[in-house]
Amino acid sequence: MTPLDRAEAAVRLSGTDPRLALAEARAVLGLTGRPGPAGAYGEAASVALRAAALAARELGDLELAGERLEEAIAAGKGFPRRVAQARMSLVTIRAQLGDPEGGLRLADLAERDLAGTDLARLGVQRSVALILLGRHEEAARHCDRAVGLLDDDPRFRAGGLLNRGLARTYLERYGEAEADLAECARVARSAGLDHVAMLAEGNLPFVAARRGDVAAAFARYRAAEATLFGYPERLAAMRTDFAEALVAARLPGEARTLLEQAVPELVAAGAQAAVPGARLLLAQAALLAGDATPAETTARTALAELDAQGRTAWLPLAREVVLRARLARAAGAAPPAGPGARDGLSGLVTELITCADDLAACGWPAASAALRLTAAATAVRLGLITHARAQLDLVAAGATRPLVRWHATAMRHRLDGDLDLALAAAARGIEAVHDAGTRAHDTAGDTAGDAAWNTAGDAEVRVHAARPAEDLAEFGREVALDRAGRTGDAQSVLEWAERCRAVVRGTAAPTFRTPVAPPAGAGILVELVRRGDDLFAVTAGPEGCALRALGSYQAAVEATVRIRYGLRRRNLRDVPGDADAHEGAAGAAAAHELSALDRVLLSGPGTLACAGSPPGGPVTVVPTGALCTLPWPLLPSLRGRPVSVAADATGWLAPRPGPAGAPEVLSVAGPGLDHAAAEADMVAAVHTRARRVGATRAQVLRALERADVLHVAAHGMFTPRGPMLSRITLDDGPLMAYDLLTARRIPRLVVLSACDAGMAHAPVDGAALGLAGAFLDRAAHTGVAGCVVAGVVPVRDDEALALMTLFHTLLAEGRSPAEALARASEKTAVPGFVGFGAGDAPFGTG
Repeated sequence: MTPLDRAEAAVRLSGTDPRLALAEARAVLGLTGRPGPAGAYGEAASVALRAAALAARELGDLELAGERLEEAIAAGKGFPRRVAQARMSLVTIRAQLGDPEGGLRLADLAERDLAGTDLARLGVQRSVALILLGRHEEAARHCDRAVGLLDDDPRFRAGGLLNRGLARTYLERYGEAEADLAECARVARSAGLDHVAMLAEGNLPFVAARRGDVAAAFARYRAAEATLFGYPERLAAMRTDFAEALVAARLPGEARTLLEQAVPELVAAGAQAAVPGARLLLAQAALLAGDATPAETTARTALAELDAQGRTAWLPLAREVVLRARLARAAGAAPPAGPGARDGLSGLVTELITCADDLAACGWPAASAALRLTAAATAVRLGLITHARAQLDLVAAGATRPLVRWHATAMRHRLDGDLDLALAAAARGIEAVHDAGTRAHDTAGDTAGDAAWNTAGDAEVRVHAARPAEDLAEFGREVALDRAGRTGDAQSVLEWAERCRAVVRGTAAPTFRTPVAPPAGAGILVELVRRGDDLFAVTAGPEGCALRALGSYQAAVEATVRIRYGLRRRNLRDVPGDADAHEGAAGAAAAHELSALDRVLLSGPGTLACAGSPPGGPVTVVPTGALCTLPWPLLPSLRGRPVSVAADATGWLAPRPGPAGAPEVLSVAGPGLDHAAAEADMVAAVHTRARRVGATRAQVLRALERADVLHVAAHGMFTPRGPMLSRITLDDGPLMAYDLLTARRIPRLVVLSACDAGMAHAPVDGAALGLAGAFLDRAAHTGVAGCVVAGVVPVRDDEALALMTLFHTLLAEGRSPAEALARASEKTAVPGFVGFGAGDAPFGTG
């Protein structure tokens, strides 16, 4: 075999065994002497250097790959095809090192000396640079031409399919994208290109999350993370792609966790093209999480990096994040005082409008329309009505999506002072989302069926419309509050609050009769609504609706934090000196705070006393924001009453099922808790159809599929920055909150006798987050009105055992979970457990 043959073999080998290819390339270079100008072995040296570069690329060293390809170009002087092949390989490297425009110039140079399938290969390489420049249609066209010509080259055929799949994902053609990635994986695996197959599979979480199927995205991410171990740059790229979709799915905490891992890994790998995009995502996630200052700083860094790389199409996206962060900081500051401050905000409106123009010019029409609506709303707050009307007219005339046009129309009606027409237009916009969903459902029909539509067509529509629909629903809720101030119509406020939550959850809003007519046994609904820092309560019951202003939302949140702190100290005896005395003081302080907050939230006129429910009846609380972490049953007005804390009013409006037979009860004892085994044994002894099961992940997931009641006594860990990463500790590892998203069935009642298992942090009302939220969300998807009993503060093992013993005894007697928890909490004086979801339906005795 000649040195040239060995070098070409090394090129082919670089895709399947890069380390061996690198060794072969070095051996050839050893035979040919030092790489340099063309000589007797110049062609072989050029090809060997290209093989070394491709191997370095596969091993994640982009800088070294670039250096070797420059050497290959120099060594191949006199061999135009070899030089062109080296330039062809350098297109992707140059693009990924942050110079996609330079990559395209190299592609133009290489094209002169390439022919046949080499031109098709060049099209695959060129598509990488085009994707980075946001020219997705062009990228897809290049891959279209290339894929059909590369049947004999599985490596490049797989690459073409991979790049086309990514381009189609950005073009929101999700079904075609998944088909490309699946075919890429098949072709690559057949050719022994396992890492390319892994890369294709590593992009499936990105596609799934972009189309709104978060459950599948998490499952695919976990599988891909394991297979990409050892390829740090590609693992970081996959994490970035997945995080982008998580941002779109309103999971900014989980996205930040991934991006804080990915950005340094991308920097270390020299993947300069990927760094600014990842950084910009990190800024967006921070902004969604309410951290405007780091969001602005990070977005400015990304803006500078994108500018340095000449990626002009992406610059308006970075500027948009900077401007939104500045707007968020201004909104959180004191109202502007004096003409200087007002001029500053007026200048910000001008910048928002300019950025919207730039977004439209660079091919981001949806982002442009959304920013114009933001600019118009800001202008209205500053009294710049002419500016606002101009932007609204542009959106109404130019937006392609009916939802956005209706939003602009609704804002114009509000400017004209006609709140009824404003609400009607907003409702038409929300209906447009459902109409689109219905059409997607109809077209999905014969092959995919209802189930597939729920995870594909519906999700795809939801991704397109979710953020604009949330903005429109929030606008409608604000208008309903304004209108209630004039007319006293509280029911409209309740209906729009429910629309907001339904849009976030991707479901239809519940239907209300006028006047509200809850089913027998539903009791009272207390739904909290906020506008900025203003907190309101809508109370509904047999006698209709009432609306009451409650004051500052932030003050209520701060009181909640103090209450939880006091309970934590009391429960854990986290006090120095005389523990009993300090424990009593901590409990007294928490009791004082609870009484004060009760007076704000529940004790005033127009709440529990005026809704027509008998004293002591059930209450469903639908909290807002951080108030979902308040131990509601401890408020004096609710003590001893069956209380259910829910994400929306759907369960409250549903007819109560009658008691079924004795439930099948399964109990689990996790590791590391002194009383867990005794607690699980107690549960098995109290109920007639009950037994313990093992505490492995597989056993618990199987128990979910068969139990009517599942009791888990185990350590829990709440992750506030990424609630879907919250977990329960089991014998063989953690059961993650996102694991529950794929469960086929959830029991009617899940008891999590674990610290903080009921904690949740929702960036937006209606989102189902944290362990309890994940259980309830999955139960709703499987048609079950579920209930989760869980703690919102740490609870001592012995106290948990005492409370749970009485709770299960009452449950076995036929009490509802909410009633059993209320009585057990009152009798044992153990604070901190809350019933979430539908807790007022009893089980059969046994």
